[in-house]
Amino acid sequence: MSETVADFLLGRLREWGVEKVFGYAGDGINGLLAAWGRADDHPEFVQARHEEMAAFEAVGYAKFSGRLGVCVATSGPGAIHLLNGLYDAKLDHVPVVAIVGQTARSAMGGAYQQEVDLQTLFKDVASEFVQMVTVPEQLPNVIDRAIRVAIAEQAPTAVIIPSDVQELEYTPPGHEFKMVPSSLGVEWPTTSPDDAAVRRAAEVLNAGEKVAILAGQGARGARQELMQVADALQAGVAKPLLGKDVLSDELPYVTGSIGLLGTRPSYEMMNDADTLLIVGSSFPYTQFYPGLSQARAVQIDVDAKLIGMRYPNEVNLVGDAATTLRALLPLLTPKGESSWRSKIESNVAEWWGDMEAEAMVSADPINPMRLFYELSSRMPDDLMVMADSGSSANWYARQLKFRGDIRGSLSGNLATMGPGVPYGIGAKFAHPDRPVVVFAGDGAMQMNGMAELITIKRYWERWSDPRLVVAVLHNDDLNQVTWEMRAMGRSPKFPESQTLPSVDYAAFAASLGLASRTLTDPDDLGAAWDEALSADRPTLLDVHTDPNIPPIPPHATFQQMKATAEALIKGDEDRWGVVKEGIKTKAQELLPHHSS
Repeated sequence: MSETVADFLLGRLREWGVEKVFGYAGDGINGLLAAWGRADDHPEFVQARHEEMAAFEAVGYAKFSGRLGVCVATSGPGAIHLLNGLYDAKLDHVPVVAIVGQTARSAMGGAYQQEVDLQTLFKDVASEFVQMVTVPEQLPNVIDRAIRVAIAEQAPTAVIIPSDVQELEYTPPGHEFKMVPSSLGVEWPTTSPDDAAVRRAAEVLNAGEKVAILAGQGARGARQELMQVADALQAGVAKPLLGKDVLSDELPYVTGSIGLLGTRPSYEMMNDADTLLIVGSSFPYTQFYPGLSQARAVQIDVDAKLIGMRYPNEVNLVGDAATTLRALLPLLTPKGESSWRSKIESNVAEWWGDMEAEAMVSADPINPMRLFYELSSRMPDDLMVMADSGSSANWYARQLKFRGDIRGSLSGNLATMGPGVPYGIGAKFAHPDRPVVVFAGDGAMQMNGMAELITIKRYWERWSDPRLVVAVLHNDDLNQVTWEMRAMGRSPKFPESQTLPSVDYAAFAASLGLASRTLTDPDDLGAAWDEALSADRPTLLDVHTDPNIPPIPPHATFQQMKATAEALIKGDEDRWGVVKEGIKTKAQELLPHHSS
């Protein structure tokens, strides 16, 4: 049998080193599925329960492997379902290629079944590159460009292949007019900064007395350089959520997360800083930076399109984070021990003491902070952690003390519900020898997490390390939105939209052959984590948590606190529980504590 377009496509993916493709079947990609059969499932087709989950799994794979993610879906509804996961990739700057089917060319324009204008549909989400293959000779260039552009721009791209084209005999582009041959591979450069600009940046940083560093995911490969610069400048380091794993939280000058879900030490440091160094971050919330006329600022980013857009910087250095910091280091004048650094370290130590105390506050039945606190000291050094969007992201940001090679991520800029469990699956396919923990609210589990437990059931025995723990924050409430209604909307909880039907998540997991445990006593959490992290199969922890523990940040404004009180007075059904738990929790910040 002659080689088809679909055969060539899979072969090209193999040549690019693609090992996994996350997807779901449909007749719009029958030609591809047949080719997969002929290729002995190489690259491996990983079957999700839904195309959106396939896209999330590709994003999780790319985030935790540092490699290209690939997903595939059929025409029409299958292609549409990919969009949310691809927007997650777009907003978090993750390289993903989406391969989608389309109705046969002969039917296009005929209002045919499942005919959707996919080039228009993907024009925004895959704005860097989206193309439809209409003849075999076009394919090598299109797939090669889709891969190169995705990696170069750290963005999603899309390749659309009509169903009849997939089954055509493959013929390569020739050496003739309007043929466009292609080639494999690319040698990526290390982007070095301009020497004069580095000297100007050093002058700004050397002049500062209170230097704050904001280190995002773009600084992940510059850990040693970042620590050396922080020591030379006697600076503290704050981290956006996507950069939580950039530096160890055990370093005394690392103030932790910043922003709406951030820490008090990060907020205080930025409020007092006279100099700001931003490395590999496009953190969007301006109100959490120093005041606009307060600090002189330098930014380092490898992408010129993302630099100088959050703060009025004096110097915008385009360059790889590690290379640029290495160039900067010899020009920095070491500041020696400073009261600024000492104050930051004191604030950080006090913060961790507060977090421990708040986690130990009694609740009905379990304080959600305690769930995260009990894991924190038990995390294996090679753990991969992900949190779904919702209140679980608050506790992920504040209670988990990352160290060693622990990796973590969530849906940062899209902040969509539902990626937690598929991220965990993608991470396990990226590193089957490493343990994974997923934190998900019951809203996210009901939305799609329960279905993806079936995907875990299907594949977990292939992973050399079977440990994948899904911890469900079971409070029968869409809790983050409930609190946002109170604090920002001055509205009481609206039960018709916020209250969830109670589900026995542990029983569902057990029905799939997974380990599971229902937890209603906080004193059982430590043993439950020990058991899950030593289990011989994936585990679901169904943790009944109190929805009335306030996730309001420690730097919440008076207006937000006033709005919450006004909302409760209006008749919030949980008002007395909120008042009781809120007082107990906030009181911990007024008591003396020591970091453990």
